[in-house]
Amino acid sequence: MKMRTVLPAIAAAAILTLSACSNAPADPAPSEGTDTSPSTTVGAIEADPAAVALLPAAVKDSGTLIIGTDAAYPPNEYKDKDGKPIGWGVDLANAVSAKLGLETDWRVAKFENIIPSITGGKMQMGSSSFTDNLERQKAVDFVNFYDAGILWATAAGNTVDPDNACGLKVAVQTGTVQDTEDVPAKSDACVAAGKEPIEKLKYEAQEEATNAVVLGKADAMSADSPITLYAIAQLDGKLEVAGKSFDTAPYGFATEKDSDMTKAIQAALQSMMDDGTYLDILSEWGVEDGAIDSATVNAGNS
Repeated sequence: MKMRTVLPAIAAAAILTLSACSNAPADPAPSEGTDTSPSTTVGAIEADPAAVALLPAAVKDSGTLIIGTDAAYPPNEYKDKDGKPIGWGVDLANAVSAKLGLETDWRVAKFENIIPSITGGKMQMGSSSFTDNLERQKAVDFVNFYDAGILWATAAGNTVDPDNACGLKVAVQTGTVQDTEDVPAKSDACVAAGKEPIEKLKYEAQEEATNAVVLGKADAMSADSPITLYAIAQLDGKLEVAGKSFDTAPYGFATEKDSDMTKAIQAALQSMMDDGTYLDILSEWGVEDGAIDSATVNAGNS
């Protein structure tokens, strides 16, 4: 993973400062600050025998679940001051692993490299706010755990309409749906209407994309709704919502296609939903609005 962009000292006062949860005081950026994340205790979660029975023998015998994450998408997945992945997506994945009687082995990687690592056998699960869609389903399965929309943000005092952003600069994280689908489609519509295209600014980490708006390098940013709302809440009036949330789609844990691993993770997640662990984790992070009732597979249909 690339190091975050080092900003000039003159811009330091405007840099993104995020804390680990919405009711905690602002601190340094999550990847560099103190871990003030909610205190979900994964160690208290008991393994579910039915889910364990579905595990591939090699994974069960290893006692470890290898999980890939980009860890640059707060509050879903990001790093604490020691570089350890934290966030509500990380808590959910840790709980799934505990339900399977496994320890977690987190591997931080570029977002676009996680799915190839799963298909190549280097990782067994991807937990990085993957939007489940038909294109990605060609390579992997998705065990769905959340519904999220796309939400734009702009600097406070600006007016940006996501449906009429022709000629503007829009920041996104590389490899996300906002990078590959949302902004390109809107830009193509601009060109088809004889207007200027949208200039897409791509960044390795979401916090860099957010900083681009704060520092005036971009007119707006496009991200998943929990990420955008979290950034707005933590930035003390520097950002505001641009338009409304749209294109709601499921998040999913990425797994090897047509595998027993998919079945085991689905069973473990459903067990968490049934006993309340799932909703407890979402509620601790304040993101329960996107909760779903059952652990589906490949629910994305676009």
